Amino acid sequence: MHVTFYWQDNCPLCDEAEMMMKLAQEDYPFTWTSVDIQTDDDIHEKYMLMVPVLEKDGEVLLYGNIGYIDLVDLFEK
Repeated sequence: MHVTFYWQDNCPLCDEAEMMMKLAQEDYPFTWTSVDIQTDDDIHEKYMLMVPVLEKDGEVLLYGNIGYIDLVDLFEK
């Protein structure tokens, strides 16, 4: 599975989510593309109150406080 990870600087939840994704990646085969929402005005407006956000094919899978268990639940569906 490949997802898009939306994040921004100075976002502790984004840092935590990325660490949890790296941890989950050891058990589940998935990859991601990182997108800094501050580099695109439309994306920034769309996700500024939701980051971090995991999206696949235009569908938001997870956002906000993303923990390891959230990722496990997502990948075991």
